[in-house]
Amino acid sequence: MPELPEVEALAHDLDSRLRDRAITRIDLAAFNALKTFDPPVHALHGTLVDRVGRHGKFLDIEAGGLHLVIHLARAGWIRWREEVPALPAKPGGKSPLAMRIVLDEDEAGHTNGLDVTEAGTKKSLAAYVVRDPQEVEGIARLGPDPLVDEFTPQALAAILAEAGRAQLKGVLRHQGTIAGIGNAYSDEILHAARMSPFKPASSLDDDEVAVLHDAIKVTLGDAVQRSTGLAASELKGEKKSHMAVHGRTGKPCPDCDDTVREVSFADSSLQYCPTCQTGGKPLADRRMSRLLK
Repeated sequence: MPELPEVEALAHDLDSRLRDRAITRIDLAAFNALKTFDPPVHALHGTLVDRVGRHGKFLDIEAGGLHLVIHLARAGWIRWREEVPALPAKPGGKSPLAMRIVLDEDEAGHTNGLDVTEAGTKKSLAAYVVRDPQEVEGIARLGPDPLVDEFTPQALAAILAEAGRAQLKGVLRHQGTIAGIGNAYSDEILHAARMSPFKPASSLDDDEVAVLHDAIKVTLGDAVQRSTGLAASELKGEKKSHMAVHGRTGKPCPDCDDTVREVSFADSSLQYCPTCQTGGKPLADRRMSRLLK
């Protein structure tokens, strides 16, 4: 799933490509991806793109006083096309294409565009055409962005205190608490902070809050710095190549050489290092325990 660093890099890349370009048309190949009806999609036809930005993990293409907001969900992605087909994309079928944004001709005479795609059978990608991004419920509910100056250790301490005994992993992932952090970077942040994913949020003292705050800022900031300037096609590989524990079950921890462990849930999993994060004690994996009985 694209998280804050990848969406930030996508927004930066798309802004450089789309700004001041005209949207010729938008083809909907998956009607269920569009979650709004007023304004209609065709209201964006003929408008100039003013900017491309980000709200948490939501992309925001602003054009003609409207906003095309896209949430890529678990398996969505955006692909730049130097030349799009002349005929509009057809809805239905088994194609991963959900939406195609067709631009005016570039200086070389090519009709550029974006393909918004979603792999797999579980379709969760969502697009909205709105006058104000705050009309999108998911954006209106977002917590603070962890990369802004206002996200201080004191702000984090207040968030953790309000979360009570909730586990740190869940608090970091909850978009209404902190915007933009998902499954992968929450694993990486907790590994950098040397904290168990199951540690209760309100149990952190001031020094631990400062350590966690620094881990959030550095982990996300470094990922954004590495990703910015890369083309969309390179972002997934860049993300995967710099993970210390996430997605590395059974491999050695890069810091202590212990084996990275996993805890599985119904539709996701977390990875961690026992030596670095849990005092050498493996966490209980209830799903695997049931399978072994």
